[in-house]
Amino acid sequence: MKPDDLQKLVIFVMPYGKYQGRVIADLPGHYLNWFARTGFPNNELGRLLQLMQEIDHNGLKSLLDPLRK
Repeated sequence: MKPDDLQKLVIFVMPYGKYQGRVIADLPGHYLNWFARTGFPNNELGRLLQLMQEIDHNGLKSLLDPLRK
């Protein structure tokens, strides 16, 4: 994880797919789990999706609330 990755989760917008236009932090858990099963993209987006999936899976989404302001 890079130091600014948590901040990126609340500003990086999903560029494609069913949830295009949503920030990564707002993606539903089932969508993140689908990526975990099928494979994350091999780029920055994939790295951020994987981080968000771990945060969501462990019930830590509230950690991102202070970064949204």
